[in-house]
Amino acid sequence: MTLIRPAHEADLAAVAAIYNVEVEQGVGTFDTEPKGPGHFAARLDAADPRDVFLVAEEGGIVGGFAYSGPFRPRPAYAATRETSVYLASSARGRGLGRALYTELLARLDAADVHTTMAVIALPNDASEALHAALGFERVGVLREVGHKHGRWVDTAWWQRLP
Repeated sequence: MTLIRPAHEADLAAVAAIYNVEVEQGVGTFDTEPKGPGHFAARLDAADPRDVFLVAEEGGIVGGFAYSGPFRPRPAYAATRETSVYLASSARGRGLGRALYTELLARLDAADVHTTMAVIALPNDASEALHAALGFERVGVLREVGHKHGRWVDTAWWQRLP
């Protein structure tokens, strides 16, 4: 059984391990250096009370995580949050991303977040399909904005309005 719950400090090593696979092998993040658990500790005590940091746990093992954060630092953007979901490779294709995102969006809705944004490195058909199924709309593509693993990467911008 999958448990979606708030992240705790004890989860941060597993969170960092999942994230660092994308750092080192993927384009799901444009970070290029691995991050330690301390990098994620600030998300536990988010500056904005609307922000959420969740993990998906199966049999005591963290298989994925999701969080929200500021879209942009200026005050007029405060009701807009950017979201991210990361899954361990062993947890993909089993509905874990949908479960995490569903809970994340429910909590953001309850916190009166007006707009939710997501940025998806392309190509990523599975992530784009998930976002569309959860009510996001693709609102743009930025061409060749990241360079990672020897290639230029496009990003699709997805937006969910109430």
